Amino acid sequence: MKKTLLLILFCISQIFYSQADCSTALAVCGNSSITYSPTGIGLVDETLGDCLISGEHNSIWYKLTIATSGTLTFDLVPTDPDADYDWAIYGPNVACGSLGMPIRCNAATVIGVGASTGLNMTSTITSAAGGSLTPYCQFMDVVAGQTYYLYIDNWVGAGSSTTAPFSLTWGGTATLASPFTDPALQPNPFVPPGNPAANPNDPREILICTSPALFDFSTLTAGILNGNPNFSISYHTSQNDALSGTSPITAPLIVNTTTTYYYSIHYQDPTNPNNALNSCRQIGAFKFKLGNITANDATIFACNNNKSGQATFNLTTANVFGGTNVTITYYPTLAALNAGTGHISNPSMHLSAEGTVYADVKTNDGCSDYAVITLKFYPEVIVNDAQIRACTYDVKLKTASFDLTTAAVTGQSGVTKKFYPSLTDAKNGTNEIIPANNFISPNAVVYVKVIDGNGCYGISKITLEVIPPVYSQVLKDKTICIEDKTTLDAGAGFDGYEWSTGATTQTISDVGVGTYWVKLKTGECVILQDVKVYSSEQPVITSVDISNTTITVNVNAGKAPYQYSMDGIAWQDSNVFTNVKRGDHKIYVKDAYDCEPIEIGIVVPNLVNVITPNGDGINDIIDYSALANKQNLVFNVFDRYGNKIFQADKLNNYKWDGTSGNKKVPTGNYWYSVSWNENDKKSTPIKYTGWVLVKNRE
Repeated sequence: MKKTLLLILFCISQIFYSQADCSTALAVCGNSSITYSPTGIGLVDETLGDCLISGEHNSIWYKLTIATSGTLTFDLVPTDPDADYDWAIYGPNVACGSLGMPIRCNAATVIGVGASTGLNMTSTITSAAGGSLTPYCQFMDVVAGQTYYLYIDNWVGAGSSTTAPFSLTWGGTATLASPFTDPALQPNPFVPPGNPAANPNDPREILICTSPALFDFSTLTAGILNGNPNFSISYHTSQNDALSGTSPITAPLIVNTTTTYYYSIHYQDPTNPNNALNSCRQIGAFKFKLGNITANDATIFACNNNKSGQATFNLTTANVFGGTNVTITYYPTLAALNAGTGHISNPSMHLSAEGTVYADVKTNDGCSDYAVITLKFYPEVIVNDAQIRACTYDVKLKTASFDLTTAAVTGQSGVTKKFYPSLTDAKNGTNEIIPANNFISPNAVVYVKVIDGNGCYGISKITLEVIPPVYSQVLKDKTICIEDKTTLDAGAGFDGYEWSTGATTQTISDVGVGTYWVKLKTGECVILQDVKVYSSEQPVITSVDISNTTITVNVNAGKAPYQYSMDGIAWQDSNVFTNVKRGDHKIYVKDAYDCEPIEIGIVVPNLVNVITPNGDGINDIIDYSALANKQNLVFNVFDRYGNKIFQADKLNNYKWDGTSGNKKVPTGNYWYSVSWNENDKKSTPIKYTGWVLVKNRE
């Protein structure tokens, strides 16, 4: 990299340099190639000697120092094949003014030979006089530390009238000394200033913001040197001055974009001021290029979400400059930009109403311009509140299934809707309602965020109304007799009927005991209403009390009032029958439903009011053995004080002979009761009471 850079810069430096003398010989630093077009001679017409007897014509002198020992060759090629170059090498270690004879010399003519000349590894001659047909001389064996002078002359005379630049390249195994190729002296690469031009052969370019401009060249020095010690830089307005280090620019200078300027890197051995390397210079050319920039005004948009009046703008998206390598700083006002204070600290999230901000666009070279950024809101997302009514889903919970997507909240197309249970959730995008087409809810309010293609949104409210179920006020449960049929009427005013029987009419007839339902339609809503037809509860004869010829029937269950009959034909409201004959009878009872009556059989026992237990076989005992087939038959006798004095049972065959404890009771009146359960389904209890006069003669 270093050798290539040296080649480029050194070649550039040689193109326009004027004549030279031995005493001002240009140093050859390293094995880099040389190009040059000598014109005229220096101040001194040197005594050349050997093959160069005609003196100088268009000449240049070089001084070279050997860095490593070896063989040395060079190849000098004019750009015009008719040019005739002569040359000579003096040394080693001679001084100008006492050069002596050249150790190599060649003045061969171009006629029939060709323009190229130099040293090579095949020639065996050391000198070729004018007119010679041998343009190359023998290579040189050189030793490190030796110095030599190379004289080159573009001869113009009878044999040639052509002048042309030449290029010279070094060969062989030896190397030439240069501080620019020695890593010990130059540890870091030099960095040329500016940027490459569009044409790589043109000088590099340094940007300036205005032209002409006052420029301090010393600001380039540190960057070019790149930390290399024992090198210094001078700046010049001509290549000749850069090569020789004369007329350096020492103060800031007014520069323009048309002039080419030069820098000259110069090595100075800190321990040996006479070191031949001290005369080495590496130069480069550069120009100034107008680097002022133009910032572009821009308009950016952001969302005024939910009519908040403010939006979050990303100022960095404003296309205020199309290039790169710039720094953009944003300010709320032009005054703040001019003062360089109060910049917007977070330009990617700038919360603002509509308005303007300012962008200061600055290049790395310090050129700047500002742009006006207009802040605008995207078109508003137009939303409106809406209401959805839905039929009852769960009667007990008073809920309905709502399809939120049907809410007419906007007329805009190309939008996305998201639904939320609260306004806070809608703003934050949390707890989204999914799915939105089957939202089970009571009467409530939810919110919808309507988002357009720009990512902007508006939020509106959706009121959810549960349509209450409309039931029939006519249709009621019924109670009928088990054997009966009835008609169920759902009432008028509904838009449709559907019974569990399959009927679609308002009423259904000939309906027996059971559970039914009807679907009643009101508008789009359908509710299911149950109705039951109950079997009436039959009355139950709980007991029958018989007192002499009077029967009292005791009833419960069923539905009062009850009716009573002993023949199933004649009915009475009273539960008491009088003057009932002795013997078996039927009792019928029906309730208010007038269903089939219930019936039981009873016995009115023979009434015995007097017994004379004297053993004559007439009225000696009270005998209820005829009732022995009844359930739970009990026959008790009580004295006038209510004391039980006798109980008849199976052992005494339900008979009483007027004794108590095997003793005859005193003559007097006694009470007795006979109770049993009839042999029917209900085991109806019967109680018969009476009195008896006992006449004992003892």
